[in-house]
Amino acid sequence: MREFNVVGNCVPNMHYMVDISKKIDQIFQLVEGAKYFTINRGRQYGKTTSIGMLEKRLPDDYICASISFQDSSSKMFANEKKFCQSLLEKIYDSLSLVDENEANHWLDNTVTEYRQLSKLITKRCRDKKIVLIIDESDKASNNNLFVEFLGVLREKYLKRNAEKDYTFHSVILAGVYDIRNLKQKMILQGNYVPSSGESLMNSPWNIAVDFKIDMSFSVQEIETMLVDYENDHHTGMDISIIANEIRFYTSGYPYLVSKICQLIETDLDKNWTIEGVQEAIKLILKEKSTLFDDMIKKVEENQALSDLIFDLTVGKIQYEYNVDDPVMDFGLMFGFIAEETNGLQMHNKIFEIRITNYFVSKTKRNWREQEIAQTPFNDIVKDGFFNMELCLTKFKQHYSEIYTAKDLKFLERDGKLIFLTYLKPLINGFGFYHFESETRDFGRMDLVVDFLKQQFIIELKLWYGDEKHTQAYEQLAKYLKSKNMDRGYLITYDFRKKRAKSFKPSKWVNYDGIKIFDVILRVGEEE
Repeated sequence: MREFNVVGNCVPNMHYMVDISKKIDQIFQLVEGAKYFTINRGRQYGKTTSIGMLEKRLPDDYICASISFQDSSSKMFANEKKFCQSLLEKIYDSLSLVDENEANHWLDNTVTEYRQLSKLITKRCRDKKIVLIIDESDKASNNNLFVEFLGVLREKYLKRNAEKDYTFHSVILAGVYDIRNLKQKMILQGNYVPSSGESLMNSPWNIAVDFKIDMSFSVQEIETMLVDYENDHHTGMDISIIANEIRFYTSGYPYLVSKICQLIETDLDKNWTIEGVQEAIKLILKEKSTLFDDMIKKVEENQALSDLIFDLTVGKIQYEYNVDDPVMDFGLMFGFIAEETNGLQMHNKIFEIRITNYFVSKTKRNWREQEIAQTPFNDIVKDGFFNMELCLTKFKQHYSEIYTAKDLKFLERDGKLIFLTYLKPLINGFGFYHFESETRDFGRMDLVVDFLKQQFIIELKLWYGDEKHTQAYEQLAKYLKSKNMDRGYLITYDFRKKRAKSFKPSKWVNYDGIKIFDVILRVGEEE
């Protein structure tokens, strides 16, 4: 019986899998064109599974030496001799499974330096299409030694194209770090100190073509896995609706797609509904995993990355991708953020919720913890019903009583985070929130709160005058209609030092058939 898999590579006869045959065909076209390239994607992005499927896709006239540095000890990278011998042993182990005769030719105890290794590669590749795949290529403990080896491959590649040498038909490196970022990795790990003026980018792999294949799962691809599962289990799920819901929250991140399906299957009694998907997300938001541990670790280690992600989540700042910005490049490389048509965003809703929760928890520890902890849960939540009007009213009172004019700069920067810090304990365990990034601009953001079977749309914005405030009604009403909802909530932060007090700071407004609860937050002002 097959199952959903989130550990290691997927095997078709053991696991339910998304049909990625079109992606594999695209990768094979690069191999067929004798290209050298790197598949660098975030952790648990399906790289190893894709490599395994590519091996099966190669025609009979190809020989594939597929190795990995995942389990390589530091001894392999101790010196040039150790590296050459260990590399040949790995190639032997890979080839011996399919061609013992070919494998035996790669065992040569006399090869102790790169010059000799180069000659052996020339000899073995003279009349054969040999593809070298190195998975977890960024796990090399001595990156300088590995970079030197890549330099050997680069030289042979150039000579091959000039018809002056023979070498591997195609070389594929797979890992999280792109090869040009290896120095950055070494610096972050404390294994390397660059000299003054030294470039932080390695360039032994400038022969590689760009790998532009989208490795995330589309809705249609997710559907192929669900169809497979439904044919076995006959649950009656609406495959299209479930695939769209999974894609909405995951943006097709392979691990997250499979994890949601696994949780529905094993922990949620096969609840293949929208509610089931959201229950699975609640479980993911609480789980410990290497994927989330690594994301938080990178954010804590890199203040510039932390600032960027803060701005993209709880802040109100938008960024266009700048190819020369190493911080943006770093976030993209790890798959934490993505480049969209309207600028940089968190890669997916689950990442956004998880990292926002991190910032909220950090805020709660650092800011007025005692006051924030006194959220009136029993007043706001009764019999599974969340009273959002009362929540915002209580928050208005909380905000007005605690913060004063001296906090103005602090509030202008972090006012929205204060609201999330107030909200999170109320919905924790029962729901979650996320931002609708397609509606975010420099002055507003829409927050969607899911609590059990209730959903609330809250627009948070800054005060820019009466005319802009009326426009906010229009924008929110239009958005609510697109979601088939008849009521919403508007929170406006008003940081003006002088203002008229004639405007009632909390009231229901009827606008174009939509009810909007309008809350104005002003420092030190009471109802």
